[in-house]
Amino acid sequence: MMRFLPAGDGALLVELDGLARTLALYRALRAAPVDGVHELVPAARTLLVHYRPARIGAAALAAALRERAAALAAHAGDDAAPGRTVEIPVRYDGEDLAELAGWMGLSPREVVERHTGQPWQAAFAGFAPGFVYLAGGHASFTQVPRRKTPRTRVPAGSVALAGDFSAVYPSASPGGWQLIGTTECAMWDLRRAEPALVQPGFLVRFVEAGRIGVPVALPLPPEEDEGEGPFPQESASNQPPALAGKAPAAIEIMNTGLQTLVQDQGRHGLAGLGISASGALDLAAMRQANRLVGNPVDAPVLEHLLGGLRLRAAGRVTLAVAGAQAPLTLAAADGRTWPLPGHAAIALDDGDVLTVGAPVAGVRCYVAARGGWQVAPVLGSRSTDTLAQVGPPALHAGQRLAVGGIPAQALGACLPPEAPRPGLPRPGDEVVLDVLLGPRTDWFTPGAVALLQDQGWRVTPQSNRVGMRLHGAQPLARSRHDELPSEGTAVGAIQVPASGQPVLFLADHPLTGGYPVIAVVASHHLGLAAQIPVGCSVRFRVIAPFEEA
Repeated sequence: MMRFLPAGDGALLVELDGLARTLALYRALRAAPVDGVHELVPAARTLLVHYRPARIGAAALAAALRERAAALAAHAGDDAAPGRTVEIPVRYDGEDLAELAGWMGLSPREVVERHTGQPWQAAFAGFAPGFVYLAGGHASFTQVPRRKTPRTRVPAGSVALAGDFSAVYPSASPGGWQLIGTTECAMWDLRRAEPALVQPGFLVRFVEAGRIGVPVALPLPPEEDEGEGPFPQESASNQPPALAGKAPAAIEIMNTGLQTLVQDQGRHGLAGLGISASGALDLAAMRQANRLVGNPVDAPVLEHLLGGLRLRAAGRVTLAVAGAQAPLTLAAADGRTWPLPGHAAIALDDGDVLTVGAPVAGVRCYVAARGGWQVAPVLGSRSTDTLAQVGPPALHAGQRLAVGGIPAQALGACLPPEAPRPGLPRPGDEVVLDVLLGPRTDWFTPGAVALLQDQGWRVTPQSNRVGMRLHGAQPLARSRHDELPSEGTAVGAIQVPASGQPVLFLADHPLTGGYPVIAVVASHHLGLAAQIPVGCSVRFRVIAPFEEA
């Protein structure tokens, strides 16, 4: 069985009849990609296939996937090449082990023997970088219940069970899985050539630490300070952006306002590690800022939220600010101040200070520097992923960023001033976003599908780069109430938890989710969604019905 469910205007959710077929198709597409496909997100029984509509249409893609699946079925009896095997020594000292053993009708020793008795298959990544769902263990590990109340902090290295899966928490985080042990293996370490110890397709064998021939512990990177994130702080790629050698010009960050991050077009192709693309929320504004100063459009920029950014030039620097409509002020070193037009190249002399005020329309501004910002890439991108905590940390006052690094031959002329993008929302506005129904529209009642369009949804303060939390007078009612196995989600997905109040996923969303997605925002409105202030009302306009490809 295969179903092809729309997941926006650039992705198909392929539903198969089990994990084995899902992983087989995933491996086949990795080995021989379909032209136009640029990202694959495997899950328990689905494969989310991101594609470029200019290269291949949904119908043609579905046909190609059916052909691949048929070829796999024809060779179903062939022995597949075994994946890499990773051994993980575990101390079975988890605080839930005894209680879980009682629930299963076993002794703690029997649980340990079954957990170590056969290899587990690394199925798919999600939740956090290095967190991989492991399937295919002993048959008794089926529908293991999650804790009624999730812990606010599960220590890094915790070995756990939930549902039909086992996993190792790569970093300290909230979690509701049953904890049965601990390991000192580093599941994620950016200093390694392959940061993830386990990747989809690998086999994992748990071995009891301390037994003959099994080390008690494998060395970990130096312990991180609590609160500084899950990745080794000694890694150069995780240090704040800094001057690379002696630069002819730089910018000092005097004030960051609410949040200022480094962003570019994102890091793609890392779904197997549990990392989403991230990147600038308003890509059109990022590209406009770069064009204004003559940079390549994909050069990194500063993404700034809600005003208050103050930048002081050290040497001569040319900047441009695009995106939200916000007042700009220049203060010269001699004390003179004057307003500046937005969406134009701005030449700063040594000591000049540029201030970005509170936006009157939109919420995010993008600041480009001619020659680019000298920021070290992390996993091929200079984007900051706030959920995965990958990339340069948020900027801070007193920090200096070097300007330059883009070869002179790659720079163009600074463009003349451009008008702000029309239609940027102001506080209190009602904003209409185009959406495409699917992939799980059939999990909702017809009344809920109508309500999605007819009712205004208020943007709540609990919104950020991960997602926009919405609230409506009436919640969206489901027609199905069974559990949805975790599956891939796209940027713009409108996921509906049990409360019936939707969440609109933005660039830093988790790769997989366990709540049904009723619709996905059209790609041409993702930048607009990123500019909606808290308190605005959102209405959804359906531009494509729910139809299987």
